[in-house]
Amino acid sequence: MQQKIRVMVVDDSLVFRTWLIQNLSADSRFEVVGYAVNALDAKNKLPMLKPDIMTLDIEMPGMTGLEFLKEVLPSHPVPVILVSSLNVRVFDALAAGAVDFVRKPEEGQRDAFLRNLMTKLTIGKNARVRLPQSVPAAAPAAAVRTVSSMPHVSHIPGGSSGIDLIAIGASTGGTEAILEVVRQFPAKMPGIVITQHMPPGFTAMYAERLNRICKLEVKEAVHGDKVRPGLVLLAPGGLQMRVVRLGAGYSVSCTEEAKVSGHKPSVDVLFDSVAANVRNRAIGVILTGMGADGAAGMMRMRKAGAYTIGQDRDSCVVYGMPMEAFKIGAVCQQAALSNIPQVVLAQLAKG
Repeated sequence: MQQKIRVMVVDDSLVFRTWLIQNLSADSRFEVVGYAVNALDAKNKLPMLKPDIMTLDIEMPGMTGLEFLKEVLPSHPVPVILVSSLNVRVFDALAAGAVDFVRKPEEGQRDAFLRNLMTKLTIGKNARVRLPQSVPAAAPAAAVRTVSSMPHVSHIPGGSSGIDLIAIGASTGGTEAILEVVRQFPAKMPGIVITQHMPPGFTAMYAERLNRICKLEVKEAVHGDKVRPGLVLLAPGGLQMRVVRLGAGYSVSCTEEAKVSGHKPSVDVLFDSVAANVRNRAIGVILTGMGADGAAGMMRMRKAGAYTIGQDRDSCVVYGMPMEAFKIGAVCQQAALSNIPQVVLAQLAKG
């Protein structure tokens, strides 16, 4: 019999906390080993309860969820899934070491919320907790590995010179991984398009955060936005984003449609469009995340002649999406997160 996942629930709302505990306890995969009514309560109970993973509200009276993460995670590095309303402090909490987040449900969304949370708890219990001070300044040269063999591909056309566009995809752990990559890019770069699994509302806040920190201009994409040098376009939550031809250049299409590979926005949708329209004038990067979204799309990018880069196991919060891409031969080169900017810049220099 499979061992149950030991969950600790931290939320100051009695109604929501009770509802969440009841629903998690009703699922045979989980055992709620305890709860806390605020962050200080959680700080005292965590060493005794020893959960595999915990849910954490951010806005609580007294010590906030963010303060809890900064104070407690270094000594008790337990994976944390944030359960939050639409709040920009989610990104501060992810930077402080939380693994992922789920938006608190509105009426009529509770079933979807539970499915999403349970998936993240199941995967997240094995996630690597990356504390801010534990991020290495630079990975050793051995952390970059060129993948010469492509077991499922007979011929790769084209080359990497003359890059028009860089496409990046990520999920769990991706908000900090994308930031770490993009903040190292100079202001003069080809256009960049990014799909990060994120619900509506949060993508606009995340784009603003990147824009404040990075040298490049970053914005949440709007249907019809042109892809241009120096600009990063982030796929809006709840829409599918594609790169389409626009005369001699490119723009993005952002449309309301079904989930693909379980996601909206989907990395596969973005990568497929880059493979079809940009072909060998693109670089693809797949970063940390659960599941397989983006692997098939990256395979199509590589077959079309794009240069493809996958984050390595040791630097991922969850080595899911990059692993699936690597396993099918979609990755030209694996690299530690801290080395990926240099790998991209080296490819651009070849042009």
